[in-house]
Amino acid sequence: MNPLDKALLCVDIILERKATEPVLFEVEKLTAITDYFLIASGTSSRQVQAIAQHLQRRMKEEGFRPFGIEGERDGHWILLDYGDIVVHLFYQPVREFYDLEGLWVEAPRVDIDKKVSKSEN
Repeated sequence: MNPLDKALLCVDIILERKATEPVLFEVEKLTAITDYFLIASGTSSRQVQAIAQHLQRRMKEEGFRPFGIEGERDGHWILLDYGDIVVHLFYQPVREFYDLEGLWVEAPRVDIDKKVSKSEN
């Protein structure tokens, strides 16, 4: 599976658990760390933890295991590293505080609006 398809799969999976405001950045030309950053929020730390657990379970079913996971216990900012995609799941106030979108403003955004609007129906 190519990195973009893997990233879009992650978008689909987190939307199954009602993640809010997902943003997918293409960062491969700006960093050697990964190809894509996916940033999304939950309305509580429990929801953020549930989204992360669901993502891990579904990605494992697809044959992908994270190289690393950080922040899972507190649920304020959970980072899941899948190699060519790094997923950042935030409790909304923490997301606003750290403003990763502002830090990566130069990175092109992948259009996922169709997926988001479809999941809201």
